[in-house]
Amino acid sequence: MGALIGLGVGVGAMLIWAAFALPRSPRPDDVNAGRLQHLLERAGMAHVSVTSLTGLSLLFGFMALVVVQVVSRTFPVALVFGLMASTTPYATVRRRARVRQQEFAQVWPEAVDNLSSAVRAGMSLPDGLISLATTGPEPLRDAFAQFGLDYHVTGRFGESLDRLKVLLADPVGDRMVEGLRVAREVGGGDLGRLLRNLSHYLREEERTRSELEARQAWTVSGARMAVAAPWIVLLMMSFQSDVITHFASAAGVLVLMVGAAACFGAYALMTRIGRLPVERRILA
Repeated sequence: MGALIGLGVGVGAMLIWAAFALPRSPRPDDVNAGRLQHLLERAGMAHVSVTSLTGLSLLFGFMALVVVQVVSRTFPVALVFGLMASTTPYATVRRRARVRQQEFAQVWPEAVDNLSSAVRAGMSLPDGLISLATTGPEPLRDAFAQFGLDYHVTGRFGESLDRLKVLLADPVGDRMVEGLRVAREVGGGDLGRLLRNLSHYLREEERTRSELEARQAWTVSGARMAVAAPWIVLLMMSFQSDVITHFASAAGVLVLMVGAAACFGAYALMTRIGRLPVERRILA
């Protein structure tokens, strides 16, 4: 009997230890929150929390639902526009992240050239990076100014580079930072050649991508117009109470559901077919 009690106590203690010590698999909510946080970082909005973004989305959706409900007095229609409006903050952040990454891709070659010139002039690598806060491209100056502040306060080059990667939240920035880290640790005279090769590669990559995006723009614009057109018509019909009330019936709700599914599916398919590959932050 005593042996069984001891065994039970031992098993219970082991289970309690495993519950706190062993790594837990991330929950879906944690994964989604992590994706939203990475999106905010790529958009340069790391100071905004996921909770604030979610609350703003709910607020937009509720306001649109109330306004359309007052105008149309048809709840299914108001609910559809409320759901659409709730995606506005998320879509805005995604667009800002995309524009920011494109802007960075355009100015990185200039920043690498400035750093290469600073190194050739005899400046140390940390001082060359700090100088980009004043001589570098405008979109990157704030990040390098913060790097300079971190380096002057801590004196630790590696940790300052890690914080610079977080501020930039950019795939090209990750590659540059890790290349500079290796060059700093290994030493030697390969830094100048590394920067020249990186600048040439970035210019060729940006030229190719700009041509592809210019050819793709009409496809994306056409998809957006095709999806937006029926909902604009529906919104204009909301001011005609004798017409819009038909959507309050079961048949009307079915039409709204089928139309929303068709528009969403067609838009997702068209944008996926015409989507250019997005470089991921594998070195983050």
